[in-house]
Amino acid sequence: MALRKATPLGAMEKQELHPILHKDPVSGGELYISELKNEDSGVTIRGRFAIPRYARLDPEQTRFLETFLRCRGMLSSMERELGISYPTVRSRLDSMLDALEIVPVRDEQRREKLAEKKKKVLEQLEKGEISAAEAKARLKGIKG
Repeated sequence: MALRKATPLGAMEKQELHPILHKDPVSGGELYISELKNEDSGVTIRGRFAIPRYARLDPEQTRFLETFLRCRGMLSSMERELGISYPTVRSRLDSMLDALEIVPVRDEQRREKLAEKKKKVLEQLEKGEISAAEAKARLKGIKG
């Protein structure tokens, strides 16, 4: 994909597009897009635009996502396609989910169940049904 840039003589030359950065290379802070431009029509749109979530993936994660979609999410097919083990496929998938800040459904459900169990213990403590020592022991026993 190339962007055409007008030269002083009116001729068009192709200019390479660079990948989108989402972190400031100096401070590490989040960046945003401030200008969108179409060289053919001369249209320029200025504002504060969010960088798309999927632009945060590195090239390897992008290829992995494309393979995931081609395999329709079937990890066993991805094993064969990529020539890597199932645990490696899972590890790369987890890495991609982390980069996209997506919490897997099972993990979210588990967190909700743990929170509910802890809430029940604290309610029992508040009502005086159990002692502080018992509540502490029960909370320690709730594993995530």
